[in-house]
Amino acid sequence: MTDQIAEPEVGRSRARKEDARLLTGQTTWTDNIQVAGLLHLAILRSPMAHARIDRIDVSPALERPGVVAAFSGADLADGLGSLPCAWPVTEDIVLPDHPPVAVDEVRYAGDPVAVVVARDRYAAADALEAIDVEYTPLPPVLDLEAALADGAPLVHSDKGTNRCYVWPLKTGEAFDAVRDRAEVTLKRRYHQQRLIPNAMEPRAVVVTPLAASGEFTVYSATQVPHILRVMLSVVTGVPEHKLRVVAPDVGGGFGSKLQVYGEEAIAVDVARRLGRPVKWTESRSEGYLATHHGRGMIQDVEIAANRDGRLLGLKVDLLADMGAYLMLVTPGIPILGAFMYPAIYKMDAYDFTCTGVFTTRTPTDAYRGAGRPEATFAIERIMNDLAAELGLDPVELRRRNWIRHEEFPYEQIAGLTYDSGNYEAATDKALELFGYDKLRAEQADRNERGDTVRLGIGVSTYTEMCGLAPSRVLRDLRYAAGGWEAASIRMLPTGKVEVVTGTSPHGQGHETCWSQIAADTLGVPFEDVEVVHGDTKASPQGMDTYGSRSLVVGGTAVQQAARKVVEKARKVAAHLLEASEQDLEFASGVFSVKGSPEARKTIQEIAFETFSSHDLPDGMEPTINAEHVIDPDNFSYPHGTHLCAAEVDTETGQTRIRSYVCVDDVGRVINPMIVEGQVHGGLAQGIAQALYEEAVYDDDGNLVSGTMADYLVPSAPDLPDFVTDRTETPASTNSLGVKGVGEAGTIASTPAVVNAIVDALRPLGVTDVRMPCTPERVWRAVKEAQA
Repeated sequence: MTDQIAEPEVGRSRARKEDARLLTGQTTWTDNIQVAGLLHLAILRSPMAHARIDRIDVSPALERPGVVAAFSGADLADGLGSLPCAWPVTEDIVLPDHPPVAVDEVRYAGDPVAVVVARDRYAAADALEAIDVEYTPLPPVLDLEAALADGAPLVHSDKGTNRCYVWPLKTGEAFDAVRDRAEVTLKRRYHQQRLIPNAMEPRAVVVTPLAASGEFTVYSATQVPHILRVMLSVVTGVPEHKLRVVAPDVGGGFGSKLQVYGEEAIAVDVARRLGRPVKWTESRSEGYLATHHGRGMIQDVEIAANRDGRLLGLKVDLLADMGAYLMLVTPGIPILGAFMYPAIYKMDAYDFTCTGVFTTRTPTDAYRGAGRPEATFAIERIMNDLAAELGLDPVELRRRNWIRHEEFPYEQIAGLTYDSGNYEAATDKALELFGYDKLRAEQADRNERGDTVRLGIGVSTYTEMCGLAPSRVLRDLRYAAGGWEAASIRMLPTGKVEVVTGTSPHGQGHETCWSQIAADTLGVPFEDVEVVHGDTKASPQGMDTYGSRSLVVGGTAVQQAARKVVEKARKVAAHLLEASEQDLEFASGVFSVKGSPEARKTIQEIAFETFSSHDLPDGMEPTINAEHVIDPDNFSYPHGTHLCAAEVDTETGQTRIRSYVCVDDVGRVINPMIVEGQVHGGLAQGIAQALYEEAVYDDDGNLVSGTMADYLVPSAPDLPDFVTDRTETPASTNSLGVKGVGEAGTIASTPAVVNAIVDALRPLGVTDVRMPCTPERVWRAVKEAQA
């Protein structure tokens, strides 16, 4: 048996267990999988945003070398149902059918219209050009406001409207009443551009059928193997117990792999029809068309306040672009943000309305942060505008309105109960690290000199709801599933430990953190713990990974399962040591008798004794394994302050981030190194939205930013050095005290950067720059203000 260790694992910067195999390629990605008789799929996609399919002939593709089969949407319709939407946010929501392959009409450029199956991927791709399709063009629907006008062309003509739903939330006093008594009101319109996910690993799926039993194994680069299993059963009709879904090592997701895609259902159906294993892997440009997009909103925001800066009320009207269809959680993404617009501030009235709108563009869905970055952007932008209107420093305005640390737990205006936090401490530390006063003095000097390169300081104070879990809350929001999570601990006879988790990582370091949690709770060495995940056969229970829930819910489930193991082992130890359970102490993996420390048994020795079962308490099952399913009562609420200093060249429009400081409070930290990595990655994505990324469509609905040559994804030289730090106020909503960190950087950084740019240019009359703040847009904003 391995000697026990006393040094705590939680809080240590352990190098990630996963990295050795990931970085050296000694792992399995979905596209690596090769099986005997494997066939390859290629998908023909509509070149038009909106058109009627008049005729389609796939037979010419069958004459191409290596082609085994070809199918139109009509050919597959008997085996494939509509793709699911699990979040119908209102009773009267418009839910159009969503065939995995279009049958009568295409509704966005990239909509699948036919499938080719060949012996290799190149033969399949080449054969697509042989398919003959005749289209009648229909009017594209691209502008959100025009789509709602009377007489507008319809995305789904059978539905009679482009309005998907209207979802209101009104709390506190009536906003009209507080507006009437307010001394200052501001109205602003902000645009959340569409973003295209860029995971390192493109989407891929492999399906292997076993004809004798009617079983299918589905390998997919997915974040949600358990959800995918359920939904594939619904779409394909394959009984759930005949489906095994495996998420091998997955190279990133950022929300784009929180999905049940048509390609996954198509692969199952084709494998069933042909009785052969099949594989589909997207190209990068194909993914730009066919992987769901993120964001895509128009935000009309009104804020009411007194002259002393006290907030009175907030009114938000959203138009949210659904795209052509409702994917798994499309309608619910803006609703997640509904509760976050009030952010960390106290006010008397809150009035929110979201209108979902169908357009002839790629469907939208979850993208890192999922509704909360949009909310934080709007409130933090308008808070800066309000500070300018009142002649207040933007930090001072926030201080006058935020929830003070002694007021927690605090029920905010949208109805959430924030359990813990200390906005003062995070902000004070960030200001000190940033050198705020010195930078403000430099800014004033540059402005006085009329410097052509202006200095701007952006402030963003945020909170977010993490640990997407409380099933009762999800019920009230009309989400189809629960938010619980499962874990089990298996103590092996040799004293090693297997942790089985229902979460499914795609780069976050679950294997390392879960090992640290289990090692501390059980008192075994970190190296003795193995984590099993991502396979519905090995881990049959789980709700997967999204919404910064993995550690908060999944990690807590691991801890609670391990505690159950300790309590089971305590019974065996008491029996073997001839002591009562109450007289046993447990520390660092050792049970000892109070007052007689020489009478001891390690938990690993107990594991072997249980395996042999030679001397167990009467009536006890010969196992100390345990499982735990947790359903928290509340979300968790990380928070922090992000500060950005940006130099803006008024003659060229070029923006350079000179310094960036963030202080986040993510509760108790399991692994500081992993937290740091998550923050850095989040900052990169948030800054990318502010400065670089945008999905651009032309007037015909064609995606003109459809490759990495046209869609600017920043690399390391495009990003600044980050100064990061933390404060720590443990969450009271889970036994680990953790809050979640995966999306924090993305949520906070975008408004910090845009606020810095506008702050630099405000003396010139600029009050807004639409994202992404490219040099051209910044230059035009300056010229228009001067004019």
